[in-house]
Amino acid sequence: MKLYYKQGACSLSTHIALREAGLDFDMEAVDLHAKKTETGADFLAINPKGYVPALVLDDGRVLTEGVAIALAIAAMAPGKHLAPEPGSAEYLKLVEWMVFIATELHKNTGAQFNPAMPEDGKAALKTVLTRRLDYTDKALGRGPYLMGERFTVADGYLFTVFNWQPRIGLDQANWPNLAAHSARVRERPAVQAALAAEKLI
Repeated sequence: MKLYYKQGACSLSTHIALREAGLDFDMEAVDLHAKKTETGADFLAINPKGYVPALVLDDGRVLTEGVAIALAIAAMAPGKHLAPEPGSAEYLKLVEWMVFIATELHKNTGAQFNPAMPEDGKAALKTVLTRRLDYTDKALGRGPYLMGERFTVADGYLFTVFNWQPRIGLDQANWPNLAAHSARVRERPAVQAALAAEKLI
């Protein structure tokens, strides 16, 4: 498999999931402005949507969208228990968390990096984001993880997005449970390996 990624972007969540799953994969960075990979390939020929992550499977199929990729990775390594049993109530709760992170945290944070977004629009979205982080902090409680005692792909995704908050001027200390969760996830060997590989530590 090959992961197409951008350093520190949402593809870090996919990268973490792959390492937590113990799967063999290669990586190739993408210049999202030029739409070129580090080897000079046309990224739009790989993922016409033009953004990361994209995961090329061993059979040549290309998966896009972080939530779908994370759930697929969990299914590839069932012994790692990165997701509950498909179809179970707990699995649906995991999907609920993944969609919430994608639509309420990821998108509202990502909009802050868009230079075309007017400042009043950014401010309105930041207000919504703050409320969503308040909810997540309360729902997470003392954890240790979103689904309880076991780390899942949702935790890698939450870790990725929460660590963007200082870049948009939000103090992580406002959400102590999330900050503790982030510190806990960061210490996992697979997460350390992903951060090192992306030169983030």
